[in-house]
Order: sequence, then structure tokens, then C-alpha cells
Amino acid sequence: MFDNNSLFPLLLSTIAGLSTVLGAIIIFFTKSRNEKFLTFALGFSAGVMIAVSFTDLFPTAQTAISKYHGNTPGVLWSILFMLIGAIMAYLIDLLIPEGNSNKIAQYDNNFDIFRVGLVSTIALMIHNFPEGIATFVSGYQDTTLGITVTLAIALHNIPEGIAIAMPIYFASKSRAKALKYSFISGMAEPFGALIAFICLKPFINDLILGIIFAVVCGIMLYISFAELIPSSQKYGYSKIALISIFLGFCVMPLTHISTAPLSASPVL
Repeated sequence: MFDNNSLFPLLLSTIAGLSTVLGAIIIFFTKSRNEKFLTFALGFSAGVMIAVSFTDLFPTAQTAISKYHGNTPGVLWSILFMLIGAIMAYLIDLLIPEGNSNKIAQYDNNFDIFRVGLVSTIALMIHNFPEGIATFVSGYQDTTLGITVTLAIALHNIPEGIAIAMPIYFASKSRAKALKYSFISGMAEPFGALIAFICLKPFINDLILGIIFAVVCGIMLYISFAELIPSSQKYGYSKIALISIFLGFCVMPLTHISTAPLSASPVL
């Protein structure tokens, strides 16, 4: 069922998901959250995601769709599917309750604190599912792109792991429970990749691949501008946030030095 081209993207999705557990592990070695680290990780992740979207995902989508519909319609269709991806991410956001993991002090008992962690776990599972699809499709199309997307997603999964584990660990004093819930949330990513493999592989061609990349581009841009950048600013280290965003943006072009431009040819 699985070929060599499938196993590597699935591995990338698993690595991205397991980075959530890394966030849980970090809190065991700190008495309080390192907000400078969170600021840098969130900003850097946003910069990488924006760069990936505009230097790889959208150009690849445009090239693939233009093969079928011509240059101008190809650009317009690519923009449309990118907007559809952003709207999809927005609608998912509407279904997810606002995270309260940063307001632990407002809760008076351990049950309420534990509930914060549980709600965060469910919310981030929903959030991580399409990221698994994005990682799988990117890695299946191009190894370098897949690794870069995995890096960006893994970086922003670390703070997510902290958001899940901190209230659960604070309430239960159990490292095992904190790790368990972080792991459950993170495994939504390889599950999303598996669904992508099973459902999409038989139907993939240049056009479908281009559409998927445009939609994923919209999702990643929404995550960057609506979630990561605002989150990186809320701790008060605006200069660190700004610098980390630019550093993240610079990483992606550097990966092009030794790699050829992405091909839109399907490999599924």
C-alpha cells in the first residue's frame, strides 16, 4: 500500500506532530514559561510559513493550473483557491473556542485548570489535522519543500505543546498526563497525512496538485497572519518578534541556493 514516496512525507508529518510533545517536555525544565523563546518561535515560524507560501506554494500552484487554463486564468484561479484555503482556516477558527492557557491564574481550582488543557487539546487536534495534509502533500511533491514546511509547522507546534501541557501539568502534577495529551494532539498531523494519502492519491494530477497547493498556501497565510504573528506580539517583546519574523522569512530563500525550482509534475 505504501511506497517509498509515501513513507517519507508520512514521516515528516509524524515529526511535525511529535514536536508538540517537545513543547510539553520543555515545561518540565522551566519553572515558568520562557516568553522570549515563545516570541521567537512563533515569529520565526510565521516568517518561514509566509516565505514558503509566496516563494514555493503559490508559484507552484500557478504553474500547474496555468498548464490547463492559460497564464492569466491560472493566476486568477490560483488566487481564488488561495482565498478558499484562507476561508477554510477562518471557518475552522470559528469552531475552536478561544484558548485560555495563558490565563491559568484566573482559575481557582485544579479541575478548571485541567479543563483548559483538555479544551486546548481538542482545539489543537482540529487545528493540526489540515497541517498534516499540508506536510504530506508538500513532502510528496518535493523533498526540500516538505522539510521546510515541516520545520515551520514543528516550530509553531512547540508552543502549542506548551499550551496543552502547562495547564494539565499544573493541575495534575503528572508529567505522564501532560505528555499524553500533547501526544494525542500532535498525532492529528500524521492522521491527516494518512487521510490525504488514502483519499487523494488515486485522483492526483497536475491540476489537482496545483489546487491543493493554492489551498494550503491560503491556510498557511491565515495561520501566519491571524495566529502566529499576533501571538508573537502579545508577550511584549515586539523587537524579538519582528527580528524572528524576518529571520524566518530569510530561511526559505536560502534553501533555494542548492536546489532547483519546484516542479509541478505529479509524483503520486
